[in-house]
Amino acid sequence: MESSNSKEAGVGLKSANEVVDGTSNAQENSLSSKVKDSGSVSNKEMYFRADKIDFKSWDIQLEKHLSKAWSRNEEVQTKREEWEIDLSKLDMRHVIAQGTYGIVYRGNYDGQDVAVKILNWGEDGIATAAEIATIRASFRQEVAVWHKLDHPNVTKFVGASMGTSNLKIPSQNPMNGSYDSHPSRACCVVLEYLPGGTLKKFLIRNRRKKLAFKIVIQLALDLSRGLSYLHSKKIVHRDVKTENMLLDAHRTLKIADFGVARVEAQNPRDMTGETGTLGYMAPEVLDGKPYNRKCDVYSFGICLWEIYCCDMPYPDLSFAEVSSQVVRQNLRPEIPRCCPNSVASIMRKCWDANPDKRPEMDEVVRLLEAIDTSKGGGMIPEGQSTGCFCFTPVRGP
Repeated sequence: MESSNSKEAGVGLKSANEVVDGTSNAQENSLSSKVKDSGSVSNKEMYFRADKIDFKSWDIQLEKHLSKAWSRNEEVQTKREEWEIDLSKLDMRHVIAQGTYGIVYRGNYDGQDVAVKILNWGEDGIATAAEIATIRASFRQEVAVWHKLDHPNVTKFVGASMGTSNLKIPSQNPMNGSYDSHPSRACCVVLEYLPGGTLKKFLIRNRRKKLAFKIVIQLALDLSRGLSYLHSKKIVHRDVKTENMLLDAHRTLKIADFGVARVEAQNPRDMTGETGTLGYMAPEVLDGKPYNRKCDVYSFGICLWEIYCCDMPYPDLSFAEVSSQVVRQNLRPEIPRCCPNSVASIMRKCWDANPDKRPEMDEVVRLLEAIDTSKGGGMIPEGQSTGCFCFTPVRGP
């Protein structure tokens, strides 16, 4: 009769170890002893009075169990690389530039003004899954090197993320308050924000009046010191050009855009292919031959000319003409007549057709440091507010 009453009053539930999966044997035994007071136990089912069940105790045990599981899961997820950033701390604002490899946004990371570059190598749909995987693996290896770089003439690397799925990217239409998304295969690089803009834009702004000689040498020294530091770390930038140099609020130059930079290969033949921007590319790179860090030295020579002249190399030639004439006819920018021999000599040494004859960047630093700027010597003669007339066409007979 007692068994019958308990069946009528009780609620059929599965055994405690089935209700709270993963609890300890001690917890199960404790629960079983409580249930025995409420009804009878059979081999197949357990029946007990609902008004005798301590649901609060069950909730506590279940919460403890789930809490442990979640904690273990969080530990796995939070094991980041040293350089990996927490995207929740990144506030994206607006687009400041667009380049070959992605879009650059201004933002704030953990209270610091930053530039955020979204790299999406597979956006055009041409790259295969295997190619993208190879690029991402290479990017991961190189980021591990970049985040350890520390030099006043190299843009400070804040961090990176191998995915952008949790990144809130401002919409192209800010009025709707929505966010754009990027494919999950895109990567995110965060660098210090430099308000001075690119060296290229700075030179364009000074194209007519030119730069004082002291400023020319200061910018050239900043660039040469930064490259010398990178080369000492076995890093070849591979795309040295004035567009990839940034200026801070005090006009200090910092090397940026490591989109195609790579750790120098032990075997130069492992570094081939046209990598860089045409007007700045060394002949061996244009010709598809093996190259090394000396390709950066060549590009520096072109940049030095551009800084001195505040002009563009080969403005009237097509890409095909530049490529052909640099390799086969030893084409180089015309050095102005007013250019001091000390600077002209560095230009010629750096853009020598033979990479082995080009100086190392630390030697270039020493040559620039030895130049006396106290007496002028730039394209702004003493007592004259505008530049010289070296490039002005000759008039008259």
